[in-house]
Amino acid sequence: MDLIHNLVAQINNFVWGVPMLVLILGTGFYLMIGLKGMPILRLGLGFRLVWQGRTKDDKTIGQVSSFQALMTCLSATVGTGNIAGVATAIFLGGPGALFWMWCTALVGMATKYSEVVLAVHYRDVDDRGECSGGPMYAIKNGLSHSWHWLGFVFALFGGLAGFGIGNMVQSNSMAEVIRVTFGVETWITGLITTLVVAMVVLGGIKRIAKVAASLVPFMCIAYILMSVIVLVLYASRIPEALSLIFTHAFTPAAASGGFAGAAVLMAIQYGVARGIFSNEAGLGTAGIAQAAAVTNSPVRSGLIGMTGTFIDTIVICTLTGLVIVCTGVWDGGASGASLSSLAFESALPGVGAYLLASALVVFTFTTILGWSYYGERCWIYLAGKKSVMPFRIIWVFAVFGGAVFHLDFVWLLADTLNALMAIPNLISLWLLSPVVLKLTLDYFSQQKIS
Repeated sequence: MDLIHNLVAQINNFVWGVPMLVLILGTGFYLMIGLKGMPILRLGLGFRLVWQGRTKDDKTIGQVSSFQALMTCLSATVGTGNIAGVATAIFLGGPGALFWMWCTALVGMATKYSEVVLAVHYRDVDDRGECSGGPMYAIKNGLSHSWHWLGFVFALFGGLAGFGIGNMVQSNSMAEVIRVTFGVETWITGLITTLVVAMVVLGGIKRIAKVAASLVPFMCIAYILMSVIVLVLYASRIPEALSLIFTHAFTPAAASGGFAGAAVLMAIQYGVARGIFSNEAGLGTAGIAQAAAVTNSPVRSGLIGMTGTFIDTIVICTLTGLVIVCTGVWDGGASGASLSSLAFESALPGVGAYLLASALVVFTFTTILGWSYYGERCWIYLAGKKSVMPFRIIWVFAVFGGAVFHLDFVWLLADTLNALMAIPNLISLWLLSPVVLKLTLDYFSQQKIS
């Protein structure tokens, strides 16, 4: 077992190493240049379309509204990465890591936009009007037969990774946080979470989307308000915090207190890696949910989808990072969720840790819901619709297993598979980028004419 663990660890270090991070950033930069900065310049339009997409147009193909599809995407991305991931990046790479998270998000908007455009443009629609999309369908319907194996690879990695990164790891984090903060045994948390997840997941995408549309806006706004309160209390330290972030993005961070110090390369590597882990730009998952939305325009869906990256990283991750740096606990030696908890507790004594724990519980729960749909679509691609109910049942039981078992190896394996999902997705983005550019040009040309 140790041999297998060490082998997977070596693979994980490689797939999340510098070449992969350069490939993901390079793809986003290439697409941003090709789109002439459109994702940034049209961000306001994207948010307007999100607001307009709150209702479902029954005359258009799709199962859920565009707003519900975006909330499903956010339910999967806004999670432990926004709390523990940001803290880990700062612990390992220093405050400068946050700057590189921003860079990842900005170019990631172009990546996410392109993923969604291709997912909707090449989605499959069955005789009942049910839509299925994502990188595997873009590869199958957009590329020649010689590339179809890439779609199988993506679906396989996604279908397996979901059980770890989107399920067991999340329920494990939730159970542990509740045990430490509130003193509830992990099996009790696991049982209750399993029952609640079952009630939602067994209802399919429509129920998942309805729950996400109700829960995600509330949890995001609540977390933003909580963070803003802390930043108001530490308003005088914000300029100094921003100075640290920009300074250490380009110069090494010296060791201080419990902080071991970090080279610029570490700030870049951990900032980019944790940014990708948080917003999933480059992994291709957002297109799976957006392909279920009612729409007749891939570009419109892409504009809506790219706002998720902005919300996840530029807004929520930034707030977490600023709270950690402003409160001055970033160099104390704590890491992960413990560092974030320490930051909020130091600012809001007696309640900060409880508020953060509550936020983390909701974040992990919604991640389980969002990833359940991603995994389901992957297994439908691999084994057909007969796999839906077996998958949902196994998914529900995996929630309980994740809550009560130690998952060091599961985390490592899932993290590796998660990275491997990016490879076929990035290849398809490069090969199909001319389609994205043409669809975008046609859409905005028509907008000008009309």
